[in-house]
Amino acid sequence: MAKGPTPGHGPLAGVRVVELAGIGPGPFAAMLLADLGADVVRVDRPGGAGLGIDPAHDLTNRNKRSVVLDLKSDEGPARVLDLVERADILVEGYRPGVAERLGVGPDACLARNPKLVYGRMTGWGQDGPLADRAGHDIAYIALTGTLSMIGSPDEPPTVPANLVGDYAGGSLYLVVGVLAALQHARAHGEGQVVDAAIVDGAAHLATMIHGMLAAGSWQDRRGANLLDGGCPFYGTYATSDGGHMAVGPLEGRFYAEFVRLLGIADAFPDRWDLARWDELRAAVAARFLTRTREEWTEVFAGTDACVAPVLSLTEAPHHPHLAARSTFVEHGGRTQPAPAPRFSATPVSVRTGPALPGADTEAVAADWDVPGLRPTPRD
Repeated sequence: MAKGPTPGHGPLAGVRVVELAGIGPGPFAAMLLADLGADVVRVDRPGGAGLGIDPAHDLTNRNKRSVVLDLKSDEGPARVLDLVERADILVEGYRPGVAERLGVGPDACLARNPKLVYGRMTGWGQDGPLADRAGHDIAYIALTGTLSMIGSPDEPPTVPANLVGDYAGGSLYLVVGVLAALQHARAHGEGQVVDAAIVDGAAHLATMIHGMLAAGSWQDRRGANLLDGGCPFYGTYATSDGGHMAVGPLEGRFYAEFVRLLGIADAFPDRWDLARWDELRAAVAARFLTRTREEWTEVFAGTDACVAPVLSLTEAPHHPHLAARSTFVEHGGRTQPAPAPRFSATPVSVRTGPALPGADTEAVAADWDVPGLRPTPRD
């Protein structure tokens, strides 16, 4: 029998979550709930689902358990509803109407468990002209205006991986939503549906920018503003060895230290002279090209100049600060980001590796008291 997550571990210990397997933001949201201590049971489909990587390496399924159920069979939906009856939260990422057609939509689930929080993760949302259309992160952040802000003004917008839409605008908003709804359910005995749309979250992320735009302190074009690379002391610069340094000394005292250490302290007495920003940018770029990334890192080490080396994914875990904080951990031979945030009374950790499809069926059946749940030949 597979060993389940450690009981009493994390602030969400005792919270039960059913995750209907999908890809991207849904699994990441469920991983975050699992990292925080919830008992997340992922309902995998026969044959699997995902982007084609080996399930043993899918870190978004860490700290979870898995059962395999065929929701298109006569028995599958009934077993999901058995789990739902005992759950606090359900997470699904189907297109609108799919869960209903499978017999595990909000009406069926809330009829079985009126206190359930039913979390729905989509790109376009449950309604609107595009609700039934396919899409991915890049399209969602494109329509919200978010993508238009990223990149150089003389080049197409830069694609920020799928972090801004899928995970920031999607997963994190779903987690906030279901936990808020869980608080309401526990206080009032009333479950509800949480409609987490990536377009809503990605738009919401830019609230401060919209305020600046309304105030006239943000231009609605790329690379022309304080925080989008338009400012010469908030951006990235190449070094002599092909590396890059990130620069961000916005405050006066930090900027003074930056230009002193860079060696151009007397060249630009007024950093807010926008007419000379191109000249300042060229001077900063020229200076950074005189040394390697490692040399510049040593120059700015221990200072408040707000300068940092741009590290790769494989370099980042070895940075002294991140290593000291154990920002990355190793589990099962895989280096990965540690759960975040941190808690003083209910610490969190990577407890188990990625849940393999169907590996935990017997354990879940026993722990959740679901007699009809049993391994399938595909488990």
